[in-house]
Amino acid sequence: MSQKKSILVVCGPTGSGKTSFALSLAEKYPLEIISADSRQVYRQMDIGTAKPTVEEQAAVPHHMIDLIDPDQEFSVAAFNESAHPVIESIAKRGHLPCVVGGTGLYIKTLLGGMADLPSGDEELRCRLHTKEQTQGEGSLYRELQKVDPETAAQIHPHNLIRTVRALEVYELSGRKLSELKAEHRFSDQKYRVLKFGLQWRREDLYSRIDARTDEMLAAGLVAEVRGLVESYSFDLKALKTLGYREVVRFLKGEISERQMIEDIQKLTRHYAKRQLTWFTKDPEIIWVDSSTESGKVIQSIDNFILR
Repeated sequence: MSQKKSILVVCGPTGSGKTSFALSLAEKYPLEIISADSRQVYRQMDIGTAKPTVEEQAAVPHHMIDLIDPDQEFSVAAFNESAHPVIESIAKRGHLPCVVGGTGLYIKTLLGGMADLPSGDEELRCRLHTKEQTQGEGSLYRELQKVDPETAAQIHPHNLIRTVRALEVYELSGRKLSELKAEHRFSDQKYRVLKFGLQWRREDLYSRIDARTDEMLAAGLVAEVRGLVESYSFDLKALKTLGYREVVRFLKGEISERQMIEDIQKLTRHYAKRQLTWFTKDPEIIWVDSSTESGKVIQSIDNFILR
């Protein structure tokens, strides 16, 4: 039997029922869940991040949730640094680590490691942001297209944070980010991994997303955001993410309540589509219908554990 530790992965787009699926597996296997969600690490952000409920967390041990305050920084590197010891401790207890989430980069780097990239340089980053302001919106993206077109093609033209990081890597290392990632290739996997992706017909997934938006608002999403604004400010970085930023616009009086709901639903559907594009590129994922293919899942896990 392999000496590598075995872990399950349950991934897929937002609204696909990953938490419920993992909880159902925990009825048969001694699982502990590791959240791979870039926003569930924040305290006080429960409703808008679809964080597992208190009851769900009590039923099955959950990790990588409520780690930091909303005004603190968190990165993929910080996720890896925290998650690996958690996996070790779960395995020592004789339990099966189950990574659950939709943040594809978190899952990819956790399983395969991170490319050796230069650390951030605050002075350089500020200089690049100033350049964007003085030369006009999109100037840095056009520069990236010239020096590293492959990386630019993978970044939305309006994603300034990723554009700046790619240029930062290029200036600090003298090499393209795409080249450094290609060399790494995420090839040396640390664990034995069995991955499941939750599959839905597109129209059914979108209906679930719309319904979940209504449920979040009924559960008090606006009050949650109002409380964060009162504790911090409208400029809190964590509030610039999907769902939260639309509520902020509503609280500022920039859009109506109806428009807020429609925007959250529409943009969440767009996000789910991008997540699907990311995950479908991974040939190791076993795509399942969680409502009809439980037998397929159980057999795959049994074979995986015994192997």
